[in-house]
Amino acid sequence: MTTYVLVHGAWQDGESWDRVRPELEALGHAVHTPTAGGLRPGDSADVGTEDACQPIIDYILEHKLIDFVLVGHSWGGVLIAKIAEALSDRIRRLVFQSAFVLLDGQAVLDNIPPFFPPALQANAEERGDGTVMLPFEVWRDGFMNDATIDLAREVYSHLRPQPLRTFTEPVDLKRFFELPLPKSYLNATEDNGLLQGEWGWHPRMSNRLGYFRLVQMPGGHEVMYTSPKLLATKIVEAGRD
Repeated sequence: MTTYVLVHGAWQDGESWDRVRPELEALGHAVHTPTAGGLRPGDSADVGTEDACQPIIDYILEHKLIDFVLVGHSWGGVLIAKIAEALSDRIRRLVFQSAFVLLDGQAVLDNIPPFFPPALQANAEERGDGTVMLPFEVWRDGFMNDATIDLAREVYSHLRPQPLRTFTEPVDLKRFFELPLPKSYLNATEDNGLLQGEWGWHPRMSNRLGYFRLVQMPGGHEVMYTSPKLLATKIVEAGRD
């Protein structure tokens, strides 16, 4: 049995893994899916990366988790890098699933296609509460291009406003890049969230990890909804010793 801690992406929460959890548990594994700070009911929107990580770190410590595989999806890649700095002695392997791997001192907005930041900033200004939302059109064709329209709408209806600071603040990752932890990158080949080619997740993000295990699967960005069984097997493949 392996213990997995699954960290969700932006606009989401721990429930985004609800279809994957039973698949991993059926394979005999233990699964934990905490929610990041700023995305729980009642959380302040004035949240940066370290604030977002803290509830997950607290969860791991409270549950006395050790020797676990830490998986981060999308923006969750930023979180697991910072969590690894704090809890490296507890982690067996890091798995970045179609995830950001920021360079030291970068922000998320430094790593997305150039037409995205102005649109997100404009949305945040219109909202005026320190959060940003993703337009459905981008969600449908970029993030859930492998889903039916009904499933895309259903999942979109459960998204939560994302604290803008988690996208705009530079992240100090000097310690992360010095850690000897083994790393894997799990790439969904039809993921169009950052577009394909120049701005795509792999190999642009993955190669920043140095030597890493590459695991690939068909599907879009939100494969936890469209292919949960296959994703579970690929997480196991990415997380094995």
